[in-house]
Amino acid sequence: MLADIYFSVPLRVSFPNGLTRSFESLHDTLDFLENEWPLRHGERYRRACDKCRGAIQRMTPVSIAREAFVAACLEAGLPVQAVSPPWHSFRTSPPPRMSA
Repeated sequence: MLADIYFSVPLRVSFPNGLTRSFESLHDTLDFLENEWPLRHGERYRRACDKCRGAIQRMTPVSIAREAFVAACLEAGLPVQAVSPPWHSFRTSPPPRMSA
């Protein structure tokens, strides 16, 4: 299996039952599209599947696959928002400057 590929900015999808789910990587996103997606039709759904597969094979930019997933969510009526990645470090001040 290929190493997972992560989005630079993860996504959180809201479902009609009030639950939310975060998507950080291509494999998780494609697995959801193929196995748990509420609507198995739609132009944007098919495009999202194709673009995620292409990005996993390194044929499509990850950002394009992410955008296609967002469009599929909107097509299905699922609100989606960008979230801060868990690996993002919060700093209260800028990093120290290196002096020569």
